[in-house]
Amino acid sequence: MAPGAGSWSVIDTLPWLFLHCLTLSLLAIGGAVATVPELHRHVVIEHGWLSDADFTGSVALAQAAPGPNLLFVAVVGYNVAGLAGALAAMSGMLLPSTALTLVVSRWGSRRRDTRGVRAFVAGLAPVTLGLVLATGWLLAQPTLQQPAAWALVLGTVLLAWRTRLNPLWPIAAGALAGALGWV
Repeated sequence: MAPGAGSWSVIDTLPWLFLHCLTLSLLAIGGAVATVPELHRHVVIEHGWLSDADFTGSVALAQAAPGPNLLFVAVVGYNVAGLAGALAAMSGMLLPSTALTLVVSRWGSRRRDTRGVRAFVAGLAPVTLGLVLATGWLLAQPTLQQPAAWALVLGTVLLAWRTRLNPLWPIAAGALAGALGWV
């Protein structure tokens, strides 16, 4: 029985979480964070394993922690099905992309000067940008009706674009604004 289609258990959830992360792994152009919108759709909207706020909090917590941006997958998996969920989500996300990266990078490094490889790399830039923007838009949804949140988002974008300021400062400003109840 598919989770979300009535009663389900953690045991029922694990294969679905693993398989979905397995397929998402191949969409992680620009990094795993580009898969946030689709993982959100699957975990929150389709199956109801997490609330919107729990999902957004999971991603935010993982992104604020030191380490690779892929950590959000483990946190979401953990919040869905405990330690086994974290393991299922992370292995699903890591296995295909790691194998594909190894094979393609070796193949591409030998052919990096060919027209086809250069065109492929150039074509991935707008795809990556679009996926990352979709992730940002999704994560901003809970606060879009608040002018202070818009100001915070726009300020963060401008700071990231125009300065070399450490990204932890805007994150800290957002955490402070949330703690003070401004957003």
